[in-house]
Amino acid sequence: MLELKNITKVFNAGTVNEKVALNDLSITLEDGDFVTVIGGNGAGKSTMLNAIAGTFPVDEGHIIIDGTDITRLPEYKRAKFIGRVFQDPMTGTAADMWIEENMSVAMLRGKSRGLKWAIKEADRKTYREMLSRLDLGLEDRLSTKVGLLSGGQRQAITLLMAAINNPKLLLLDEHTAALDPKTAAKVLSITKEIVEESKLTTIMITHNMKDAIAYGNRLIMMNAGKIILDIKGEEKSKLTVEDLLAAFAKAGSDGAANDRMLLI
Repeated sequence: MLELKNITKVFNAGTVNEKVALNDLSITLEDGDFVTVIGGNGAGKSTMLNAIAGTFPVDEGHIIIDGTDITRLPEYKRAKFIGRVFQDPMTGTAADMWIEENMSVAMLRGKSRGLKWAIKEADRKTYREMLSRLDLGLEDRLSTKVGLLSGGQRQAITLLMAAINNPKLLLLDEHTAALDPKTAAKVLSITKEIVEESKLTTIMITHNMKDAIAYGNRLIMMNAGKIILDIKGEEKSKLTVEDLLAAFAKAGSDGAANDRMLLI
């Protein structure tokens, strides 16, 4: 479903601030893979997601989704392939628009639009059914402005919006990092349910090693723009936090002891 072939991205090339963010990175995801990604700050995790989403062009390599080379496609043209949830709960929704309006915009992502009513009663029924799964009481608040909701509620809605059209690829960039532990656990539970039910190919970045082990069928660790560990299946299910710490130390990453990655 996803192929990254020899991806390289260098910021501020040729200057004293040159930073090799992705270093000849290659990985293949099968249809339905749920991959958790860990690594220290500056390892290239978010840069990888931004490269896939088209936030910036890569310097070298190819990005292929379901057989289509999207390397040179602008970000807006990748919208029909990709759903994304950011770390900041305020990023994925429009605060001054109603819940149903936000969901309608998501439903129309990547589709042609004409001069017609954007929201029909059948759409509202669909939105209510989707929101009821969250168990947050939002199904009866379709005309509430999203800006009046809590961060956790907004992030849960953003997750629904990202997955509403069953994208070929779902990108989760530390989407629970800004939430309190109880709300984060709720959003992760919803994430697991949506991903498994729709069999979405998913990449989830996290700094929480326990979450990286508990969720998904595959785990990769990044360092200095490269993948240094790739574990899947039964081998992943037997992983411990200590195993991951040992792998990180073996990679020779500086500052491992005080890195946010160690928030377990």
